[in-house]
Amino acid sequence: MFTLTSSPSVACQFIAELRDVRIQQDSMRFRKNMERLGELLAYEVSKAMRYEKSSVTTPLGNSETWALSEQPVLATVLRAGLPLFQGFMNFFDRAESAFIGAYRSTPDAQYSFDIELNYIAAPNLNNKNLILIDPMLATGKSIVKAKQALLKYGLPKQIHIVAAIASRQGVEYVSAHLPDCHLWVGAVDEEMNHKSYIVPGLGDAGDLAFGEKL
Repeated sequence: MFTLTSSPSVACQFIAELRDVRIQQDSMRFRKNMERLGELLAYEVSKAMRYEKSSVTTPLGNSETWALSEQPVLATVLRAGLPLFQGFMNFFDRAESAFIGAYRSTPDAQYSFDIELNYIAAPNLNNKNLILIDPMLATGKSIVKAKQALLKYGLPKQIHIVAAIASRQGVEYVSAHLPDCHLWVGAVDEEMNHKSYIVPGLGDAGDLAFGEKL
């Protein structure tokens, strides 16, 4: 597992602002901080991609460089994942996209709930690099279920799971159920409350980005 804030960097500032109840009152700034965090994580994930030598012509000659061998497929969970997803789109600007509608079927239950998937749109995933993006990795159930649902669109050759903030329990759950996937997170929090929200976390990422839902 890669943790972006394991050493001090500007990523720590972005996550601190995402958590800050005063700054959270500005939904546009919340979305922008999540997008910027996505860009930083996208850069780190890009190091695990395959590249091939390439050449570019400048006004004065040729320059040798490296280019992605193939574009990944970026998948996110609606609606909360959109700002983090946008950060990845800014870097992987030629990537295909997949979208998943998921929600907790009993959001007020204590510890026990199920994840419902009611919408999926995805391209062919056979032999492609899939990056599955969700801002909060709490119990890990939604990511595991989303990954399993996406497999009907093909078998990726590599899967990367990305979260802004993860709980320790969620990390362990994903590691146990998806041992073949690579996990990239901004920060790891040690606790969850009785409703399975990450503590200290940052609250409901979807509501903070787009307004409270009924």
